[in-house]
Formats: sequence, C-alpha cells, structure tokens
Amino acid sequence: MQFNKVAIVGMGLLGGSLGRALREGRLASCVAGYARREATVEESRQVGAVDLASTDLVEIVREAELVLLCTPIGQMGPLARLCLPHLSPGAVVSDVGSTKASVVRELEPLFESSPASFIGGHPMAGSEQTGVLASRPDLYRHARCVITPTPRSSAAAVSRVHALWQAVGARTLELSPEQHDQWVARSSHLPQVLASVLAHHVLGPGQPTGLSDLCATGFRDTTRLASGSPEMWRDIALSNREALREALRDWSMELARFDAALSGEDATAIGEFLQEARERRDAWLRGFCNPGPDNGTRH
Repeated sequence: MQFNKVAIVGMGLLGGSLGRALREGRLASCVAGYARREATVEESRQVGAVDLASTDLVEIVREAELVLLCTPIGQMGPLARLCLPHLSPGAVVSDVGSTKASVVRELEPLFESSPASFIGGHPMAGSEQTGVLASRPDLYRHARCVITPTPRSSAAAVSRVHALWQAVGARTLELSPEQHDQWVARSSHLPQVLASVLAHHVLGPGQPTGLSDLCATGFRDTTRLASGSPEMWRDIALSNREALREALRDWSMELARFDAALSGEDATAIGEFLQEARERRDAWLRGFCNPGPDNGTRH
C-alpha cells in the first residue's frame, strides 16, 4: 500500500475514477468517498470506487492521509471549511479544479494555522459525461496533472500530491496558479466555449427547420464538449474570466483574419491558413498520449 486512508470529497466522474484507480491498483488501505445524495453513495459502491462511502463528511475525512476535493469549484471553499476541524495532523488536502488562482487564493489561507496542508492540483482528464457511473479506472493514465504550489507550500505536501497522481498513471508538472490559469484558458476553457457557442448557434430555434439533419460526424465531434456539466463550466468560466476573455479576444482576431481572406476571395491566404492549422495539429497529435477516447478532454 502506498497510502493509508484517502478521502474523496465528491463522487462524480473525477472522484469516482480516482477511487477506482486507487482501489484497482491497491494503492490505499482505505478509499473513502463523500457524496451529498444517498443514491450517489450507492452508485459509488456499485462501481467499486470506494471501500467506504457516506453522506457524512466528517466520517469520510477523519484520519485521512490525503483529502481530494472533487466537486465544482464553487463548492470547494465551504466543504474545506467543514473538513478543516476534523483533519489529522499532517493531512494533505488537494483538489481537481480546472482553475487554480481563485481556488488557491481562497483555500490556502484556511490552512495557515492548521496542522494540515493545502496544495492545488488539476488533472487534465475527463469527459463530457458526468457522474460516478461514467467513471473508469484508467481515466488518469498518461494524462497531464498540474500541481500548483506557492512559496508557502510544504515541500513534503507537494511531494505527496505528486506521488498520488503518479501512482494512478498521470504525468505531473508544476506551474504557478496564475501561469496554469493563463494556459488552460486557451488549451481547455476556450475549446469548451467554442463548442458551446457552435451548438447554441447551429441548433438554435432561429435556424431553418431541418438544418440539424445535415449535422453529421464533424459537427458531433466538434461540439462534444458542449454536453459537459453546465454547473461545472459556469464556475470555471467565472473563476478564470479575465484569462478566458483574453483568449476569446485573440481567437476572434484569428476568425477575423479568415473572414478577411474570404471577403477578398484570397485563395492563397485561405489555403495557407488551413495548411498551417493542419500542420500544427498534426505535429501536436504525434506527441499526444491518449489511450482512451475521453482522456484529456476536460479541462
């Protein structure tokens, strides 16, 4: 066993997949999962994501070596405050939130006078599917996981968070919370918004009747992310709004560049634009580790 008790607060896709990976790899003596609803508690047991599941948060986090907050970002602060008085000395708390600056800014000060530590984290894995029934034990295999320590972070706690994600197959790296948010605004949050805008526009009531019958696999694949959790993505967009707005402005300039080429009937510019896009994507794809259809599609 690499870990003692690991507590997972929030048994959805991410929390459930982490629990299943830990249990199938026999990496923890106890995987405990907290959920708000009894139905989710039962589903967590059903898929084998936990050794212990409960709607009692204190029972789940008590005596845990590691606590992972796997809820929407807006719920993390209140749940961390509830957990704090019941954490063991030396416990490490981390999260899976898709933005880090706001989460670290809210949670790190809570632990300043506590014997427990908080270290931000973000596994870049997921799916448009939600809920523990969609979980899978290999979700994090080969995925990139960003750890976001600050100058106030304990080196031992940071090392423990690296060890957790590496144990379930992820490739870890460290970034500052601010750098993380700048980068994922473009690599993760922008694609989500673009998929949602495309679905919202093309499938909207203002379009001609029957248009949707002509939406084939290209449209399906491009808009897949739009089926993600509205609650989760609302919180992500608001918590990273400035970096996301900057990414949207830059993307709009690229769109305007293509529109200008169309307006001028500039076949050379259009061809070069499409060729550059193809070459850049193909080069990126050659180095992309993706053992499953959904790995790396979240955040």
